[in-house]
Amino acid sequence: MWTIARLNWPFYMGALLVLIAAVCGVMWGGAPLLKWASAAAVIGSLYFLIVSLWVSHQVYDRSDLYHWAWLNRALPGGERDAMIFCHSGFDEASQALTERLEHVDWVVLDHYDEAIMTEASIRRARRRFPPTAGTERAPFDRWPVAADSADAVFGLLAIHELRREEDRIAWFAESYRCLKPGGRVVLAEHTRDLANLLAFGPGFLHFHSRATWRRSWEKAGLHATDEFQVTPWVRIFIISKP
Repeated sequence: MWTIARLNWPFYMGALLVLIAAVCGVMWGGAPLLKWASAAAVIGSLYFLIVSLWVSHQVYDRSDLYHWAWLNRALPGGERDAMIFCHSGFDEASQALTERLEHVDWVVLDHYDEAIMTEASIRRARRRFPPTAGTERAPFDRWPVAADSADAVFGLLAIHELRREEDRIAWFAESYRCLKPGGRVVLAEHTRDLANLLAFGPGFLHFHSRATWRRSWEKAGLHATDEFQVTPWVRIFIISKP
């Protein structure tokens, strides 16, 4: 949770400043309308500060997201010997995942491109958390991986940083190329839905809708075989190559 707060500190600082100004308006505002508007601003800013941090704590610190029990559903049965982990400049999971599946031959790809991924938070993450050892730089649409060689591709809370739909389609197309027949993309994402709106306010617009994700992978020739939630705010999509 604190990592999320540090990476998005301007939003929280802005909410705190609004809270302070609104409290001043309640205490010293003269006109009744100003007092009512200030009171509403107090409630809104407090709600954002408390709820967004609480949800981040539930997702990143309390849920099963990085405890990996859900992998049994995502990758049921069968031997797998090659997997790809993709991130967009902030890698918070590859080390834990590769330790969990240590018998697998892993390739970790870093898609970060400052010309494409323009969000300030991902730039701050890039400065604070450099890629882990052994990570390979790879454009999102050109991976240094042989065709039909991987059993699974993981994109965990990262691929939404590709803001244009054609870029996400290209990422899924590379997944298709690199996966063996029957291989899977394991995609974890917040989605643009009511739960994330209530948790993050306008920040939920940074996420993509379920329909948008589905359109992207279907245009790349992939199809969904399963979908489930780790929390009310994060969905796991299991997307397969025919």
